[in-house]
Amino acid sequence: MQTRATSTALAFAVAALGIALFSGMDAVMKGLSLAIGAYNALLWRTWASTMLSGTLFLAHRSRWPGRKAARLHLIRGTLSVFMAITFFWGLARVPLAQGVALAFVAPLIALYLAALILKEKIERRAILASLLGFAGVIVILSSQAQAKMGPEAMQGAISILVSAVLYAYNIILMRQQAQEAGPVEIAFFMNLLMALGFTVAAPFLAVVPDPVHLPAIFGAALLAFLSLMLLSWAYARAEAQHLAPVEYTAFIWATLFGLLVFAEPIRPLTVLGAAMIVFACLIAARRGQIPDVEAAP
Repeated sequence: MQTRATSTALAFAVAALGIALFSGMDAVMKGLSLAIGAYNALLWRTWASTMLSGTLFLAHRSRWPGRKAARLHLIRGTLSVFMAITFFWGLARVPLAQGVALAFVAPLIALYLAALILKEKIERRAILASLLGFAGVIVILSSQAQAKMGPEAMQGAISILVSAVLYAYNIILMRQQAQEAGPVEIAFFMNLLMALGFTVAAPFLAVVPDPVHLPAIFGAALLAFLSLMLLSWAYARAEAQHLAPVEYTAFIWATLFGLLVFAEPIRPLTVLGAAMIVFACLIAARRGQIPDVEAAP
């Protein structure tokens, strides 16, 4: 065995890239949800992701997960079915930036779940970063409240808040999972279990997508796969409380994609809130080295 010092800043940067890719996937999935419905968008994307991650898993001849890892895969995969459907169903009914902003309550909840479940000591810097980031979300929501919303907007917002509560626990599971399994294994079993979960309702809800939607389905699958790999790597090397605020950077990407893809305007208060979020992330990223153990080649 050899020990290598891995800085929280590096893990934070990798997680930030993972969030950027995941935000791109959100934009693609919103378009698909509007076109073929949230359920069908998720059903076909998760099967495409399973094919992609499964090919890599088998090519690397990865070991079969142990009992503890298998249990975590099962819990997170099942949780993610409900987390994803509530998020994308809601996202199809609210602006992209507002939907992502509502989901930002998850890292704040995860900060304290990390202390309760993972026994992590909550540092003052991490609390300050999360509170500042959450304050930025409040500013953003006050901006989004000025926009004219459709009659289903409230239902969409509630659905996303339910998803956010589930995602808070997902963040903790991500940290636990990353300590028991490698990124390829996590990606494969996560997608496989989600795909199987969505398939349960296939006889009643599934519709074969038009070929015109296939590039978006496989594009979303690739973005989701790469994002999951990067986040798994990062959460294996830093505590959840220090990576949780990186979730806030998703708003910056959501604002950009919302403007470019869905013509959703950017408001001044939105920019102020985003600046607060970025500053919060910088606070969270400033920390010392974390020892990381890996096998010698």
